[in-house]
Amino acid sequence: MKLQQLRCIVAMVRNNLNVSETAAALHTSQPGVSKQIRQLEDEVGVQLFERSGRQIVAVTPAGKDIIPVAERILAGTEDIRNLGRQHADPHSGELKLATTHTQARYVLPAIIESFGNRYPRVNIHLHQGTPQQMAAMVDSGEVDFVIATEGLHHYDSLVMLPCSHWSRAVVVRPEHALFKVSQLGSLTLEALASYPLITYVFGFTGQSQLDKAFRARGLLPNVVLTAADTDVIKTYVRSGLGVGIIARMAYEEAQDADLRLLDASHLFQNSTTHIGMRQHRELRPFMYDFIQQFAPHLSADRVDAALKASSSRERQKLFSDIRLPQY
Repeated sequence: MKLQQLRCIVAMVRNNLNVSETAAALHTSQPGVSKQIRQLEDEVGVQLFERSGRQIVAVTPAGKDIIPVAERILAGTEDIRNLGRQHADPHSGELKLATTHTQARYVLPAIIESFGNRYPRVNIHLHQGTPQQMAAMVDSGEVDFVIATEGLHHYDSLVMLPCSHWSRAVVVRPEHALFKVSQLGSLTLEALASYPLITYVFGFTGQSQLDKAFRARGLLPNVVLTAADTDVIKTYVRSGLGVGIIARMAYEEAQDADLRLLDASHLFQNSTTHIGMRQHRELRPFMYDFIQQFAPHLSADRVDAALKASSSRERQKLFSDIRLPQY
């Protein structure tokens, strides 16, 4: 059994069973991927994937049991590499993050700049994807941490540490009727529901707080466009397609001076940003420093205690006395 075979089966799942995309991700050929998978199946004695002709169409029950084990093995090999790098040169290495566009665009730049000044020989790599993809990246050791804002049920296998709360806001063009209404009183869900809306992909964040708020009032929002990228949402608001609902932190007064910001914190429950990682994993000192720069209350001791906790309830107790910052 070879590590490359394990990489192939994990990458197949991550790339939606597409052999060509898997081959590109692994920098190899399609026949090479197929050969590695066949060899592993022969060795373990069961098929890991269902096939229709030459095409892989599904994961078998055996595959569903075996592939998560392969992910853990690959993650363990990454821990071994990290320990070796730490002993060879404590102040150089890589920090690999999976995160959302909003975090990468509006929150992380200042933190990464400060971190880079302290650790000039640590290379930082940012990855984006769906919650399922980002969780798999952490499980397999492809990334060190995930910074997640919603859809936390996708990260049940990870240790998720609370970092901050964030609220939503509405953006409209200056001449929009909603802007005039908001100046006369508080914005309402009923008023929002009467206009075409542009917001984050509901499926990308799971059942979002936005979705829950409308459903609780018996309202069906007219969502005409969804995107994972906040800048895309603002672009289509500018074009007149609809009303944008975005993270409050994603409004920049200088760059977005042509849009009007309406407070919506009273309409939607706050969401919480978490940083997640595999349980019992080995962290290098600069990784602890990055976590604390991102969330000052997450000291090395508190992170270690969370990684050693036996349950999510036990981890929650570690943060019961923490007042998270609001964005």
